[in-house]
Amino acid sequence: MLANGLKWVFERERNTMSSYLMLFLLLLDIYSKCVIAYLSSPHVGQEPVYTAQQSPVMSSSVALTASSAAPVVTDSYLSRCPSGALCSRLPADCIICAFHHNCSYGRPANFTCRAKAGVHCVSEQSRPQQNFTLTLDCRFCWQLDPSQYRCSNSTGCMTVSCPRRLYNASCEALEHVHCLGKRVFQKRLFCNWTGGYKWSRALALSIALGGFGADRFYLGQWREGLGKLFSFGGLGIWTLIDVLLIGVGYVGPADGSLYI
Repeated sequence: MLANGLKWVFERERNTMSSYLMLFLLLLDIYSKCVIAYLSSPHVGQEPVYTAQQSPVMSSSVALTASSAAPVVTDSYLSRCPSGALCSRLPADCIICAFHHNCSYGRPANFTCRAKAGVHCVSEQSRPQQNFTLTLDCRFCWQLDPSQYRCSNSTGCMTVSCPRRLYNASCEALEHVHCLGKRVFQKRLFCNWTGGYKWSRALALSIALGGFGADRFYLGQWREGLGKLFSFGGLGIWTLIDVLLIGVGYVGPADGSLYI
């Protein structure tokens, strides 16, 4: 009787130690994934060189007058310029303005503009007009709201790296937005590209088929998927942990992209 009791206690302690060991290995796996993601980031050790914003060259009223002496008509902008529209509503590529620095940031300011050669526009009274005054907020293009410019995206950086990485993006103000300075500028943005993986699908697979590693296979993490498959989801512990980690968005696609 005593021998059976000791055997039962020993087996119980062994099962408890096995559970603690499995939990420790899973936590170690989570930590190693974060470290590997950080070290595999293409910017580790060499931050992208940030191009400082230089003071843009503004055209003065003198330059505006001089440039009107020899107008040049090109199809590159005429195809984007409506005919007979309000001069103040023309896209930025269709007009030339004499911008200046004598304005307060964020405050409305008046600038003298004219339509480019070959562009025909009218005033508020529907009369043909060439020179007009444009009122806009005093701010450079790189100071615009993010909704007023578009930027290039990068698929070469890890969105799930620790910490999140930045990349140098080339941005351009939208056609209908008027601003001071260069319309094409540099911005430092967080990696935010997506590879098409859905968070809802990954979570559903983790709940329904997580014990077979379906969630990890879907996210492109085939090593972890094989580990879950042959360990029956870590006897259920790994499956439960993955449901929590995918639910909070900690475990993401293997390519480093964001969920959609």
